[in-house]
Amino acid sequence: MKRIALLLCGLLLAMGLQAQQLSPVKWAYSVKETSPTEAELIFTAKLDAGWHLYSQHTDPLGPLPSVFEFTKSADYQLIGAVQEPKPHEELDDIFKCVVKSFSGTVVFRQKIKRVSDKDFTVKGVHSYQLCNDGSCIAPEDNDFSFKVPGAKQAVAEEVAADTAAAVTEPAISADTLEPAQAEVDAAPATTDTPSEEEPRQSLLWIFLIALGGGILTMFTPCVFPMIPMTVNFFMHGSDNKRKNRRQAWFFGFSIVMLFAVLGAILALLLGPEALYTMGTHWIPNIIFFVIFFTFALSFFGLFEIKMPEKWVNASDEQADKGGFLAPFFIALTTVLVSFSCTGPILGAALVGLTTSSTDRWVSLVTMLGFGIGFALPFTLLAMFPQFLKNMKSGSWLNTVKVVFAFLELAFGLKFLQQADLYCNWGLLDREVYLSLWIVIFGLLGLYLLGKLRFKGDDPVEHLGTGRLMLAIIDLAFVVYMIPGLWGAPLKGISGFLPPMESQDFNIEKIVAQHALSAGPAAVQAGKLPADRKYADKLHVPLGFEAFFDLDEAKAYAKANNKPIFIDFTGKTCANCREMEHYVWVDPEVKRILCEDYVIVSLFCDENTIELPENEWVVDDKGRTLKTLGRRNLNLEKTAYNMNAQPYYVAIDADGRVLTKENYKYDRDVQKFVKWLEEGKVNHSKMQ
Repeated sequence: MKRIALLLCGLLLAMGLQAQQLSPVKWAYSVKETSPTEAELIFTAKLDAGWHLYSQHTDPLGPLPSVFEFTKSADYQLIGAVQEPKPHEELDDIFKCVVKSFSGTVVFRQKIKRVSDKDFTVKGVHSYQLCNDGSCIAPEDNDFSFKVPGAKQAVAEEVAADTAAAVTEPAISADTLEPAQAEVDAAPATTDTPSEEEPRQSLLWIFLIALGGGILTMFTPCVFPMIPMTVNFFMHGSDNKRKNRRQAWFFGFSIVMLFAVLGAILALLLGPEALYTMGTHWIPNIIFFVIFFTFALSFFGLFEIKMPEKWVNASDEQADKGGFLAPFFIALTTVLVSFSCTGPILGAALVGLTTSSTDRWVSLVTMLGFGIGFALPFTLLAMFPQFLKNMKSGSWLNTVKVVFAFLELAFGLKFLQQADLYCNWGLLDREVYLSLWIVIFGLLGLYLLGKLRFKGDDPVEHLGTGRLMLAIIDLAFVVYMIPGLWGAPLKGISGFLPPMESQDFNIEKIVAQHALSAGPAAVQAGKLPADRKYADKLHVPLGFEAFFDLDEAKAYAKANNKPIFIDFTGKTCANCREMEHYVWVDPEVKRILCEDYVIVSLFCDENTIELPENEWVVDDKGRTLKTLGRRNLNLEKTAYNMNAQPYYVAIDADGRVLTKENYKYDRDVQKFVKWLEEGKVNHSKMQ
């Protein structure tokens, strides 16, 4: 009788769970003609308060990016990639990297060239991950459609699309629910206005950084000696001061032009897609590492990098001819001769700035700013050569070069680490990376204190105040990094470090694991079959063991007469990690989960694992789901009418729900314990 009553309660509960799937975003699609042959496809996302979606260009360590895929057609051609406004950037404590996200109303744009002179439809799918403070929704494919006028038609008004996708699939219960209708709002023409201002601010910031880098090059050992050599021309020039100043200005302008031409070439060759690839793919990251490492060795004095002498001599010969050509060729000679010092700094600026931005013109802005900064001291001194009397070179220039060498070596490791992460080589885990940085900056501190000497250095007989202050800052930074070898988060530099998961020795986790594994909680540890599905690719927190396939978990639970704890989770779900870090580790929670339940973790965003054909699932739209993540998400939606993670369900081996309500994100430990106990009690009653 008790079983019948519980079954009836379960049926009534299932009928009352309608409309629980979250739809925190509504999409609208419109078309704007920009020329007789081109048009702009406008994706407008309106997010509910508190929700955010992620940029297309997320850190590989962070959440899943938004993705737009267009169905190929002979009617149109894509121009560039989908453009997005400037995202909000924030260092995330869970992902340990900078996360780029949007909230409110967000407008994405895709330019197309209209090839057909007849009306046509642009179709495709887009996917995106959404999160708020309590839930995350794993990405799934959502269809979009645009009706586009033909190339020869003069249609000035925007054409609204006739279909729109909400963040999730239509709400469906197991047997009784019908697909819900997704709401579509019109896209206001002014919603994306702020997005045009923000890139300008970003480019201005890049310009200022490059300008500062150009000015700093004046204090490198191969640029500083060029100052008296080049300005000497203006000191012995014409008696006409006005003419000399015009030549000085033309000299500075020539330097800027030389850098700007190179920047323009890079801007034409590198679009947003290429710049993004530079920042993520392992091949360019390896190339950048080799460049940094090579210049570091050069700065240490192992060899010298310089332009071919023929180029420099030819430039000198032209400079001797006088006239306005002379300042140009002096500028060219200055740029060529100083390349061995400007090359590494300029290379670092281009690599760092272009890989952190997807704006096509970032390389031009970088080179222009660097050129102005580089030319400014030369130009001012050429106009006022008397200032040269107070400037003296010496061993301090070599010190600057060696300090640059240490920095090139340290920051070059970041690119090697990115390549290592991309290819899963396992060469630079967190401990190895930190050890190298500690040694590099430790040696830099010893060098600043005069305990190390390189080629070109004079003995440090007296330690200056400035050098001492730099050494104190550097060695304090070394001390700050040391606890990271035992798992300290080091939030100040977490953006440069490998993920915490790569750390083999984490004392915090080991202590927690030891404390929580003592006693009954250790019963389950090591008891699950070693050959369970996906155990070699997917993992749960330390001290827990889990299945990753529901059928396997049911079979094991039936054989051991235990209830099942379903953990709908995601690899990039920050809220899931919070529940694990703050709730699962509680001793009582750990004891109940490990002793009384069979855990099955179903990752809803794991779409790199392909399912065998006999495990493919067809969803309500007739689409075949071929990956583990999409199948798990479809199960969560159809069986439990939910699409967000984390989401916890307690069932028996026959799939019957054991609690009145399933558990969502809530860090109240006592509430979670009470929910787990409810599942245990009801499971025992149904036996």
